[in-house]
Amino acid sequence: MNQLNVEEAREGGLGILKISGPVNSYTFTEFQEKIFRAVRRSDVVVDMENVTTLSSAGLGVLMAAMEDAEGAGKKLWILKPSEIVRLAIESTGFSDRFPVIQSLKGLA
Repeated sequence: MNQLNVEEAREGGLGILKISGPVNSYTFTEFQEKIFRAVRRSDVVVDMENVTTLSSAGLGVLMAAMEDAEGAGKKLWILKPSEIVRLAIESTGFSDRFPVIQSLKGLA
């Protein structure tokens, strides 16, 4: 899958972004637009179960979105990160910055 797909939904008071495909230097702008719009509105869950690539550009977007969310008094969670996402976050030492959850239970 060479194309990024971002599905937006709402559940309770949460914004849900379901990300599929690569988040890299070719696709990060769409991801960036949608995640920043979402964190301005509400707490956000980013479902990354079907992410196939997470480059430094994608990690940078996640970090900036997390900072924006915190600055606005909002929260951002990563739901079910794929192995690639998990390894990218761990290898950069950002594991403590991203709250990872395995379900929406208790959030909405």
